[in-house]
Amino acid sequence: MVVIILNVVMRYLFDQGRIEFEELQWHLYAIGWLFGLSYCFIADDHVRVDLIHDRLSLKAQTWIELLGIVFLLIPFLALVLLYAVPFILYSWELSEVSDAPGGLPYRWAIKSVLFIGFGLLALAALSRLSRVCALLFLRQNSPFILAETK
Repeated sequence: MVVIILNVVMRYLFDQGRIEFEELQWHLYAIGWLFGLSYCFIADDHVRVDLIHDRLSLKAQTWIELLGIVFLLIPFLALVLLYAVPFILYSWELSEVSDAPGGLPYRWAIKSVLFIGFGLLALAALSRLSRVCALLFLRQNSPFILAETK
């Protein structure tokens, strides 16, 4: 918020727009979104079709979660992480900077956050997968508890 307010004040009060502040906003949004994604998945606050999900039994919800993680999320994460590595390495090799005049240097740094964010999401997915498997396949009084769905 500080960057946005500073950018607005400089642009409209001092007639001095700064591309660095705009790019910094985008980078901060990207970091927040990438790190927030894994938090939302761990906290079970991610988007789902609640109209159907809430009407199912806990066992059915858990089976859908298991199938979604194994057949959709993990393959997607594997592809993103696989293709992110050459993308980031190429950016590092070039010492990539912003194309905009006066833009931020070190564009490779924000591209590296892509790998870190999706790596954290992969860890969150494995954690969630272990809880789902514990609920489905271990005895009922297992110490593993799946977070209640909302």
